Amino acid sequence: MLRVLIVDDQAMVRSGLAMVLTTDGDIEVVGEARDGGEGIRLAREQRPDVVLMDIRMPGTDGIEATRMLAGRGVDDPCTVVMLTTFGADEYVFEALKAGAVGFVLKDSDPDTLLEAVRAAAAGGGLIDPAVTRQVIERFGDLPQGPIPAPPAELGELTERERDVFDELVRGASNAEIAERLYVEPSTVKTHVAHVLRKLHLRDRVEAVIYAYEHGLVRAGSPPDG
Repeated sequence: MLRVLIVDDQAMVRSGLAMVLTTDGDIEVVGEARDGGEGIRLAREQRPDVVLMDIRMPGTDGIEATRMLAGRGVDDPCTVVMLTTFGADEYVFEALKAGAVGFVLKDSDPDTLLEAVRAAAAGGGLIDPAVTRQVIERFGDLPQGPIPAPPAELGELTERERDVFDELVRGASNAEIAERLYVEPSTVKTHVAHVLRKLHLRDRVEAVIYAYEHGLVRAGSPPDG
């Protein structure tokens, strides 16, 4: 059984998430917490496979709780997937730096939620494409400096992997990339895994940040080819 802890200050949200998670019978909700402080305590007691953590909560918020459970220097860190509300949370970067491995919208469909939890438990991460687009928009508002030289590791990507990279840093889902490149979604998934590994990136959001930091994508312009 995959063991999950839910941390959210709204009882109805916790109940709804628990209902979705336990539908298939292979996930067990081992606890529910009303704030980050209680979440930290339960996570250390229960040692769940995944912690679903809301960002905005009274008292200890989700970012600080994530930092305490999964941040740099934490012994035996927990795996944390952040719950966010599209268009409302400006804390995506802070949560990523705090150690979150994934982001999922509170109103995502059940399959996306389940996929995010299972991917995190398996050592990967899933970022809801809508959240990735939010990150892109946030970067588009930042001042644009000189374009740096492309990093050397980009040369390790095959031509097809570079095509996939250019699409995913624009916020495209695997299904959208498959449609645009005329390949199977399973093939896209493999290419994405190769891209992240070769560029030493953890997930799709880090790929977006990487692209903007290295001048590979500029606001309002197509990716460099």
